[in-house]
Amino acid sequence: MSRATVVPLVAALLTLPALAGAQTATPNPPSFEDPRIHAIVAAASPERIERDIRTLVGFGTRHTMSDTLSPTRGIGAARRWIFDEFRRISDACGGCLEVRYISDVVKGDSMPRIPRDVNVVNVVAIQRGRSDPNRHVLLSGDIDSRVTNALNDTSDSPGANDNASGIAAILEAARLLTRYQPDASIVYAGLSGEEQGLFGGAIVARAAKAEAWNLDAVINNDMVGNISGIDGVIENTRARVFAPGLPPTTMAAELRRILTTGGELDTPSRQLARYIDRLADTYFPNLDVEIIYRLDRYGRGGHHTPFYNEGYAAVRLMETHEDYTRQHQDLRTENGVAYGDVIEGVNFAYAATMTALDAATLISLAWAPPAPDSVSMRGAVRPSPTLRWKAVNAPDLLGYRIYWRKPSEVNWTRSRFVGNVTEYTLENVIIDNYFFGVAAVDREGHESMVAFPR
Repeated sequence: MSRATVVPLVAALLTLPALAGAQTATPNPPSFEDPRIHAIVAAASPERIERDIRTLVGFGTRHTMSDTLSPTRGIGAARRWIFDEFRRISDACGGCLEVRYISDVVKGDSMPRIPRDVNVVNVVAIQRGRSDPNRHVLLSGDIDSRVTNALNDTSDSPGANDNASGIAAILEAARLLTRYQPDASIVYAGLSGEEQGLFGGAIVARAAKAEAWNLDAVINNDMVGNISGIDGVIENTRARVFAPGLPPTTMAAELRRILTTGGELDTPSRQLARYIDRLADTYFPNLDVEIIYRLDRYGRGGHHTPFYNEGYAAVRLMETHEDYTRQHQDLRTENGVAYGDVIEGVNFAYAATMTALDAATLISLAWAPPAPDSVSMRGAVRPSPTLRWKAVNAPDLLGYRIYWRKPSEVNWTRSRFVGNVTEYTLENVIIDNYFFGVAAVDREGHESMVAFPR
């Protein structure tokens, strides 16, 4: 038999699921590390990000209730420019982006920061996946800006870091990733109304529900360009990921189970945060991700929250050291301190690194199979736990990897590739001393997020 005949036969055998519970020898999967992702990371451009931030700052103010008709000033001009920029990116990839507005009217006096009816308009570009187009991963940034008074919609509000840096990140990520064909769909979302009450994210989250998106992950970029903190620390080697716990959609039965067997540290949002951390460890030798088990900073909010409230895995990615003199401030100088969110406060190289982390995460998730569904586990008063899960429907599935870690550990520290099975017993691993999860692996080594037993 020729080698040309043998190779397809072996590949076909690898795709056949083993009998449930079979503990047969399995092949080693390809490396999780993908050279194409290294190329994506290296291609993120500080110069393009600076150009985009300067353009957004040039609109004067992007307050949600600012001018919508002027071609040069206000949120209307800003969102039209973002729309046109997505169209330019799409033209470069042969029309690979579906660019649209998703909007809704927020009624005046419905919230303290909405004194009159306003049409909150979001700019969304979708890069359709090749084999699993209804599965989506979403990257967002905020279009709007504000000064000290949240109702002041006329004064200059540059919003260079908060959050022109986030919009620049989604535009640059689109430029990087539209050179490749994902399996799942990637959504790039410029959201409005954040400073007035997280309205834009709520509108897009509702649209995702109404259009039955299978939304795997939401990464919100909110302030990704500052390296100089109010505490005097200057650092460009760390990032924070705020990862919330149990969403409001948690049912009573699920809550009772978690209170009994654990899982409050293993929500989908926290699995997404661990995934981002792993990507940073793999592709960024000089960037450390700090996972924070909280929805957001104390008393603060971000546009991942509406998605989290709908039950989606959603996190906030941002700088580690904030300077509050540059956030939500009138442009002024007092006692020798310059206040205001101006372009001089943005480090474009750091913003490019954060953008590269976005892009690496999005494409890794979009190339990976979906996470296993209905993972369950048994093993009380037994020497070896057994995990079960539903088979993943993915044309390039290779198999599954079981992860486990001690309860005191933040990230998954132990794993075993178990092949294409839907049940596996870990011999001599006491169930009471570890947390467990399962990820799906494709033939190129791409992995899904870890699914925690439910």
